[in-house]
Amino acid sequence: MSRHTLREKAMTCLYQYFLLHGDIKAIVVDVCGKEVDPFLYTVTIDAVRHLDYYVKKINEALSEEWEFDRLGCIEKAILLMAAAELDFETATKAIVIDEAVTLSKKYCDSDTYKLINGVLDQL
Repeated sequence: MSRHTLREKAMTCLYQYFLLHGDIKAIVVDVCGKEVDPFLYTVTIDAVRHLDYYVKKINEALSEEWEFDRLGCIEKAILLMAAAELDFETATKAIVIDEAVTLSKKYCDSDTYKLINGVLDQL
């Protein structure tokens, strides 16, 4: 499975986590099956494990009028996944940002990619 497809699955898992407030491990197994790719594990389960740290970093990058909690579930999912990728250095920063922007263009409002790009560029 390509990294792009894995990122899309990870975004879906994190979206469900934020929307339903469920157990991230159960969500990942439900979406992906029992054999979880290590990369997918990192950008979902490890990301949620360090959620407070990533939310703090994302909040520092957001403007004063915005906070992570105010974002939509899809935006939260994309930012959290990308923040974990940057932290765990699974790919170069340019690739991580490009993938996050691509997902935001596909799943979010038309200008959301600008927010995603701006925040991730500061991390």
